[in-house]
Formats: sequence, C-alpha cells, structure tokens
Amino acid sequence: MKKLLYIPLIAAAFIFQSCGEEFLDSKNLYEKLDVDYYKTPQDITEALTAVYSCLATDAGNQNMTLMANILSDDCLGGGGQADYLFHDLDRFATEAGENQFKECWETAYRGIFRANMIIYRFDQAEYKDEVERNQALGEAYFLRAYFYMKLGQFFGNVPLITKPEPVNYPKASADEIFGQVASDFKKAIELMAPTKFQNIPVERLGHATKWAAQGMMARAFLFYTGKYNKTEISLPEGGSVTKDQVVAWLDDCIANSGHGLLPDFRNQWPYAYAGEHYPYAKNNNLQWVGEEGGNNETVFAVKYSPYGNFNPAGVLSYCNQLVLYCALREQPSLIPWGNGWGAGPVNPLLWQSFEDNDVRKKGSIIDITDPEEGDVSEEYIWGGQNANGVEETGFAQKKYTPITIPHPETGAVVSMFYILYGGQNNMQLWSMQDEILLRFPDILLMAAELGSANAQTYFDRVRTRAGLASKPVSLDAIKLERRHELAFEGVRWFDLLRWHEEEAALTAVKNFNVKNIGIEEPYTGIYRSETNGFLPIPESEILLSEGVLEQNPGWIK
Repeated sequence: MKKLLYIPLIAAAFIFQSCGEEFLDSKNLYEKLDVDYYKTPQDITEALTAVYSCLATDAGNQNMTLMANILSDDCLGGGGQADYLFHDLDRFATEAGENQFKECWETAYRGIFRANMIIYRFDQAEYKDEVERNQALGEAYFLRAYFYMKLGQFFGNVPLITKPEPVNYPKASADEIFGQVASDFKKAIELMAPTKFQNIPVERLGHATKWAAQGMMARAFLFYTGKYNKTEISLPEGGSVTKDQVVAWLDDCIANSGHGLLPDFRNQWPYAYAGEHYPYAKNNNLQWVGEEGGNNETVFAVKYSPYGNFNPAGVLSYCNQLVLYCALREQPSLIPWGNGWGAGPVNPLLWQSFEDNDVRKKGSIIDITDPEEGDVSEEYIWGGQNANGVEETGFAQKKYTPITIPHPETGAVVSMFYILYGGQNNMQLWSMQDEILLRFPDILLMAAELGSANAQTYFDRVRTRAGLASKPVSLDAIKLERRHELAFEGVRWFDLLRWHEEEAALTAVKNFNVKNIGIEEPYTGIYRSETNGFLPIPESEILLSEGVLEQNPGWIK
C-alpha cells in the first residue's frame, strides 16, 4: 500500500495574495487570491493542507522534537564538529549566529498565518454538511493553537497575531499567549465530532481530532500553570479553563476515543519490522503494527511520504528529517541501523535510570556494545567514517532511527520504507516514518498527574504494559514514568521547565566521558538560568520589527 500523504505537492507551498484593485483590468491567472478563495469545502481542505505542511521543516536540524530532545537532559548535542546548532542547543550558546533558530520560528508563524487566513475567511465557505464544516474549522483552531503553544514553549513571550494583517506586534504576555492557545483548543474540542479512532478513514489519519485537541489542551494547561505558577488559564473571551475541566476532557478521551495501549510497547516503532535481520526483534517476536490504522496508540502525528526531494525548495520536509538527523553518524551498513548525522546522542545516565526489566530500556535505546543490536556491536566506527563525530556516548535513541534491511529482490541494503513505499533510493530521502506528537500513554499520565479519580489505574496501565509492577502513584513517580515512556519524543524539556527542574537536571549530567573525534573527554551539562529556559528570538526578526520586538533575557549582547 502506498504511504499516506496529507502534504501534497499542490499545497505545500500555498501562497495567498490580496489585491486592492485590478491592474489594467487583467485577472491573476496563476495564484489564488484570498478575496475570492475559501468558498468551497475543497478550498478549505487545500488551505488546511498548507497549514499541516508547516508541522515539518526543510531544516531538519530545526525539527522541534529534535531541538527539545537536545535541550533536555536525555540527549547531548552530538553531530559533527561543525554542527554548531546542536552544540548551541546543548550549551545554551549562539556560536552558530544570531539567526540559528530562524526557520523554526518562521515555519511556526507561516502555519499561524495560514490558519489565520482560514479562520478569517471561513464564513465565505458554503458547506452542506455541518459535521464536515465544524471539523474543518476545528482543525484550523487546533493548528493555530499548536503552533502558538510550541512558540510559547521554545521562545517564551512572542507576538500574538490572530488576524492576517501586516502589523509589527510586540511580545504578548504568557497569559495572553496561553489564553489564546486554550481558547483555540477549546473551540477545537467543541467543534470536532467524537469519532472513535477505529472509525476514522485511513485517508484521514494525520488530521487533528477531538481527542488530539483534548490531549494538547492538557499539555498547554500543564506547561502554563506549572511554568508560570497559575491555577487556571483565563480566556480572552471571558471565563477560564480549570484543572477540573482538563481532567474531564482527558477522562473522556481515555474512555471514548478508541485510543489505547498496544500490548507490546516496541511494536509501534519501525525497528520491529526488521524481523530476522535484527536479533533483538527476532528474539522478542516483534511485529510492527504499521502506520495505516493499526496503531491506536498514536493520537496525533506528522505523516510523511515518498515525495521528499532536494528540489524544489520546501519538499525536503516531505520525508522525515528527524530520523535522518538522529541516525548513527556516518557509519557503514550496520543492519538494521541506517546512518545519518548523529544528533542527540543519549545521556548514559538515562540508560542507567531505567529498571532492568523495563522493556522500554532496550526498546528505546541502542547500546552499541550489545550483540543483540546487530552489526553495530562489532563494526561501529567512533567518530564516523570521516572521524569528525562529537559527544558520542555509545548510546543512541531507537524510536527515530532509520531502519535498513536487504531488499528482497536485489539484496541491496535499503530503508524499510523504500521497500514498502518506493520513492528515491537515497539515505537522506527514504525515511517516511510518522513523527508522533501525542501518544495515548501521555494522556494517561497527564490525567494521573492532574488528579483524576482514576489516577492509580491510569498510572498502572502504563507501567504494566512496560512489564513493571504497580507502585503508589505520586508526582515523583509520574515524573520518572514520563521520562521513560516518552523518551526522545520532545516532551522531557517542557516537563522540566514546568516543574522548574531544568537547571538541576542539566547540571546533574556529569561524571561520564564522551568521545570527541574519537578522543575520550569528560562531559558536563551546562545551563544558563538567565535565559529562563527559552531560546533567543532570531535577530533578523527583531530588525524587521523596527524595534518593536525585543530580545529574550539572557541573549542580549
């Protein structure tokens, strides 16, 4: 079956223009204009596709999941000697220049602009089906909320723009940003139908749902109330979102969404597909459930396709750049592990923090000394084939690493996704794995943390699936469970920020050695508290604002 694609070529670079008057009475025959667009459900679908395309970025080193992993205590910077952006994230520095996070910022605001256009013009659209209409509008609100939540988590106070107008906005307060985020997620929850996961058509996988909105609302609520010491989120239209409301939404998702836990944690990750080519998968009888409706654990994900390419600009993001950047750096063919750029080597202290009988330990982390991990245990090259890899620990994350196996017809070692879906036989373009932004166990653990009446049951469901015994639910227990269950999924850093534990966590990353271009050296984590955990705003954005936008604390030179 062909890989699903909701980022088609027709809309990935969608451009909307507005003209005040016609020029010489001629019509624009090449571009769609916002004044006469958004009139049909198909128009809205195309416009939404353009918004979804902003969940991915051509600059794989600015993938938000990767950035959050490196910022956290789970991963180091890694990569090569010249991968300054990874090192800056790891060390809270700006050696890569004052615009190193520009594409992350711009891609989010591009998504916001496109969502704003849909919301602003939505009443022009004529729908015969009210359910379809509400779903489309709910998705637009969901996506705008998601982008603003991520901007607020990475950059702190940012401009809040809810209309498609060319105005230089100053920074909004956290109250204003997360008030808008909560308002939009609330609208999404109320608009979208409660369709069970099992009843969602395959072609709709990857679209926002009511259940995804409930889960992301909880993410936003926990981050805002934790980071800013609040008890509720005040909404711009009046009223508020309270903890009890969020718990009710999570309980509803758990009871009625059709989402759940797979019997084996490992079967949701592509390495389970490698079978006889991968001793660990073979020895544990792993069977990959795929990404076309068999995984009810995925609540919201970015879908990728075989159409990634280097040209034209903007289509490299059709393939999963996160997987390429996280891959073992410049290695030979180490079946089942493909090679890539070596970003985010795993902190060995994370490996040590797992209980030995926790299936998520070996199910999430590659130990290059373990024979069960295949060829890597005998053939791994420290520093990579070009001998320029840095901050190598001997541990790599397993969830987002390319899986390569012999082609059944040619015997050539290629990506499993190239075998399944085709595309180009190129190691930079053949990773099509879903990037999961929200999984069901996160829903369970957030509900437990927020004090659901079913907290112990929810907590135990996650531990039992991991092969662990029950233990009393508590905040400390939940913190550790979140770290182990959601490792490398871009969640840990924001958890640390909202618990005010980022400085303690990063300064505890010490007392072990790493290899820099093959030379063993001690590693010590670095955190600069004056940044408050937020990244610098790209300097070009500050210049473009003509002084309206100010740099974040801790980054002013």
